[in-house]
Order: sequence, then structure tokens, then C-alpha cells
Amino acid sequence: MLKQELLELIEEKRLELFLVVLKNGLSSHITVKHSQELDRLLNLYNTKYLKNNIN
Repeated sequence: MLKQELLELIEEKRLELFLVVLKNGLSSHITVKHSQELDRLLNLYNTKYLKNNIN
């Protein structure tokens, strides 16, 4: 997956999470699921593109 594609997926998932929170609240099961999906994408990005840039 290209860097730009991953960034676009992250932004899409952020928007989805925001909308789910508005509809279901912070502690609903569906909100937690969306948050975990966003976490997975962010961790992937950090591993692929940021890990080697830390001094």
C-alpha cells in the first residue's frame, strides 16, 4: 500500500469514527470497533513510514 493511499484510508476512518461517536457515543461497542480499526491503520503508518525517522 502506498503512503498516500494509507493516509487517505486514515482520514476516511477518522471521519467514520467521528460520525459513529456523534450517533452512538464514546463508549458504544461500534465506536470502540471503529477506534480499533483507526488504531490499526495508524500503527501501520507509524511502522512503515515513521519508525526509521526517529533519532
